[in-house]
Amino acid sequence: MPVLWRRLLVFTLSLTPFALLVYRTATQQLGADPAKTIVLFTGEWTIYFLFTTLSVSPLVKLAKWRWLMVHRRMLGLFALFYALCHVAAYLTFILGLDLSRFFSEMVKRPYITAGMPAVLILIALGVTSTKGMMRRLGKNWVKLHRLVYLALALGWVHVLWQVRSSYFEAVIYGLITLTLLGMRIYWFCKRRSAHSKA
Repeated sequence: MPVLWRRLLVFTLSLTPFALLVYRTATQQLGADPAKTIVLFTGEWTIYFLFTTLSVSPLVKLAKWRWLMVHRRMLGLFALFYALCHVAAYLTFILGLDLSRFFSEMVKRPYITAGMPAVLILIALGVTSTKGMMRRLGKNWVKLHRLVYLALALGWVHVLWQVRSSYFEAVIYGLITLTLLGMRIYWFCKRRSAHSKA
């Protein structure tokens, strides 16, 4: 399949959850607490796209799916898109755009304190994701974009600290996070060992 058609397919599939959310909102299918449903839905898809984005490199290394690399930036930008929708939904539907309440909520609900730095990291990565920024930042671009690992870890903590009853989903997210980060730590240590031997 040509790259352009793959891009269109990835874009369409990535936007499908948002289109579904709009449809469910328009047809009043969001349950008894629509505001909470929207916030949770956009939050879940943020972490799903972080998982997907960080799965690209392992799939390229292990499955030799090099064609995936060209789509990694778009997937990362969709993680940012759903994160911004998540924050906007929380500020609008939960807090009623009362920013003074936001700071008091951060004190009362530590999971917000974990989630906001993750969103700020994604914003920074999104702003610097262009080829022009890659040229300007040089080697620092790679260092900056490694912060996506911290964003994922903070995202998982954000989920974990919200758990009220079942930890099943948080444990699954934690295992995926551990796997994605553990693979990179293993490869990093392997490279260091190879360099030291050389």
